[in-house]
Amino acid sequence: MKKANPAPTMKDVAKEAGVALGTVSKVVNGLPVGDAYRIRVEAAIEKLDYQVNSYAQGLKANKTYTVAVLIPNSYTPFFSHLIYQLNMALLKRRYRMLLCCTDYAPNTEQEYINMARQNKVDGIIGLTYDPNLVVDEDIPFVTIDRYLGPNIPCVASDNFAGGQLAAEKLADLGCRSVAFLRVGSSLTNEPNKRRAGFENGCLARHLNYTMKILEDGESFDEFEIFLRSHLHDGRLDFDGLFCVTDRLAYFIIEMLERMGLRVPEDVQVIGFDGVRNFGDCDYACSTIVQPVSEIAELCVQLLLQDDSSMKPPLVCLPVRYAYGGTTRENSRQ
Repeated sequence: MKKANPAPTMKDVAKEAGVALGTVSKVVNGLPVGDAYRIRVEAAIEKLDYQVNSYAQGLKANKTYTVAVLIPNSYTPFFSHLIYQLNMALLKRRYRMLLCCTDYAPNTEQEYINMARQNKVDGIIGLTYDPNLVVDEDIPFVTIDRYLGPNIPCVASDNFAGGQLAAEKLADLGCRSVAFLRVGSSLTNEPNKRRAGFENGCLARHLNYTMKILEDGESFDEFEIFLRSHLHDGRLDFDGLFCVTDRLAYFIIEMLERMGLRVPEDVQVIGFDGVRNFGDCDYACSTIVQPVSEIAELCVQLLLQDDSSMKPPLVCLPVRYAYGGTTRENSRQ
């Protein structure tokens, strides 16, 4: 019986490319080499169909090349976009992602962290809500939107600036009486700064403003009750609304339509997140855009950085405004 051809080895790749074995090792492990050498090695890998033994590679380096990502869910558009960008940032560095959807359950978050430790992941990136979350210092951890302590880097958008930008934009578009609508966690986290930024922007632009704030788990029906209490003779007391997320903006716009109000003709609406229809088409509403790809890239960069003393406790990335059809611009911006 004829034996099957043995799988090509790294030595075979080096011979085919005409380079040293160490050069092949550098290319396989993503280390810098000259472009000419890298091109020759990659061509040899493709020709020989060489497969990297990531298990053996991990044993040698005392790594699994796996990072756990804790996220509330994968169906909310903002979270799904964040998952995609985190996966791309990890793949670029030849790391795998272990996705853990927590469904906002505090106990599940802690269980996933314990499970990730048992599976010997090289680090954890988490968007978490457990107020009693325990993160051991011996495993690299980067948090998104929530400051957990000076030794755990937190990456977030500049939420204060985003809230202020929303108020300024509504003022620039002619609004004089606005409302801030929020639903969210009672935790002290970065997104809560959107309220303070919005208030600051309203005060600076002399806008009359009202707040309606719900906690997680409360019914969105409370928003409709609130809006209807401010409806008089077919006119709303507010000519502009800032919703703390694009998802909330979607539901609010539906409520306004049920009330016989037109968006943006009667009421202008700005959301927050930068969600796009079908992932890459038009914005779902006029919105404050979070730099999701930059957030993901920085999270991975900080997680895999060896020198912990160089990791900042908090990094806030700039946001921008984008037109999405729910404000009254003459042209798209």
